Amino acid sequence: MQSPIFSAHGVTKVYRSGEVEVFALRGVDLDLYEGEIAVLLGPSGSGKSTLLNIMGGLDRATAGEVRFRGQDLTAFSERQFTRFRRDHVGFVFQFYNLIPSLTAWENVALVTEISSNPMKPDEALEMVGLRDRMAHFPAQLSGGEQQRVAIARAIAKRPEVMLCDEPTGALDSKTGILVLEALSRINEEMKTTMAIITHNAGIRQIAHRVFTFKDGRIADAAVNDQRARPAEVSW
Repeated sequence: MQSPIFSAHGVTKVYRSGEVEVFALRGVDLDLYEGEIAVLLGPSGSGKSTLLNIMGGLDRATAGEVRFRGQDLTAFSERQFTRFRRDHVGFVFQFYNLIPSLTAWENVALVTEISSNPMKPDEALEMVGLRDRMAHFPAQLSGGEQQRVAIARAIAKRPEVMLCDEPTGALDSKTGILVLEALSRINEEMKTTMAIITHNAGIRQIAHRVFTFKDGRIADAAVNDQRARPAEVSW
């Protein structure tokens, strides 16, 4: 049986405010396998983003274990987390976090300068369909184009895993489909493992597996045997 690239077991996250405890995660178990797209569904506050942040080394679990290729992330120092994020994980968020004073090409090039085996910025931007927009500044790009620059920036370091938090959340359906097409192409051509958080149940159609979160737990996990192309997604 294929070993998971990511493995979370009993992951719990508690936020404390005085004597009050708020459970964001309650003993979550989840494995991600190489080359798959996993979609994480659920309402706001159900724990999806908290789990993604813990898996990506942006936050620490209160209890439980998270492993990446057998390495126990819960034991990492801050320096090890920085190296882990730099070398292995690409992040895509709902808001693009591009530097306004830099062109699309320059925004992607920032990542390639600190990566050990980067793609050329031109190559990354071409993968997301922005070959002709490389010299444009963020203010000259549409929301969907800015999100695709953010995706190009994430893939330029050739990450093994991409963690995407509401990548289409600020986009209309037509533009969102272009973003999903970019993510699907990266998954197919680079075999990049992806976890995609969304409120949009239609996006589950492109996933290999779907996890539904509720109240800090995984309420349901399902294999998708009839995956759809992004253009076929019911928005």
